[in-house]
Amino acid sequence: MTELEAFRAEKDDFFGSHPQSPLTREQKKDFNGLNYFPENESLRLEVKVDEFPVKTSFEMQTSTGGVQTYERFGKFSFVVDGVQAELTIYQSQHGFFLPFVDSLAGIETYPAGRYLEPEALPGRRFIVDFNVAYNPYCAYNEMWSCPITPAENRLKVAVRAGEKLFHE
Repeated sequence: MTELEAFRAEKDDFFGSHPQSPLTREQKKDFNGLNYFPENESLRLEVKVDEFPVKTSFEMQTSTGGVQTYERFGKFSFVVDGVQAELTIYQSQHGFFLPFVDSLAGIETYPAGRYLEPEALPGRRFIVDFNVAYNPYCAYNEMWSCPITPAENRLKVAVRAGEKLFHE
């Protein structure tokens, strides 16, 4: 079992049995695991982030009508299937946050986007592993409030890595 397969098995176990799972009791009855893309080594990236010289505050709308405040930290560029793409990394007191929507949104991936927590490395570099991209809890249950991906992080390319749509 690869490290990613072990991570996914642990996550599936949490979703299916843990009291703090985002799934309702009813959803857990027939739960057999989340849907994932196959592991994609080409989407496990080490990127150089162009840090914004001035960190502006950014209020991200949430799925329940509220807002969450982040700082716009920096941007990075990468290539997916031969297409150049760019994303903005945000920061809060909880760390770095990377919400994104890809071209498969509403077809194979959650329409409002998926999330990552990029890992900071020395020298303005980050690990961005799309294989661990996950759906926000509001994808499973409307009781949760989740930040909505900003327009600047909506990609025109498919990111075939990480979690897929949740089907009950």
